[in-house]
Amino acid sequence: MPHTPVEKKRALARVRRIRGQLDALENSLEQGADCAPVLQQLAAVRGAVNGLMSSVLESHLREEFAQSGNGVDQKQETIEGVVALVRSYLR
Repeated sequence: MPHTPVEKKRALARVRRIRGQLDALENSLEQGADCAPVLQQLAAVRGAVNGLMSSVLESHLREEFAQSGNGVDQKQETIEGVVALVRSYLR
């Protein structure tokens, strides 16, 4: 989750743009558009979602490492959490 009001506003704006892209994709599919434009729209949606994911992930990482304690156990927990998060992102 974005951690500041500005980040939240940007994330919501991106989600709304993605929704618009998905609506356009749906319309293309309903109208029987050719494969090439549909594939281009799919790639654009995938890029938009990846961009949003990257932004939220960056915000999360910055927040996690800013708050990580000085203890070795606490740092290890933070690292393990980040590794799990990145692994799930890369699937």
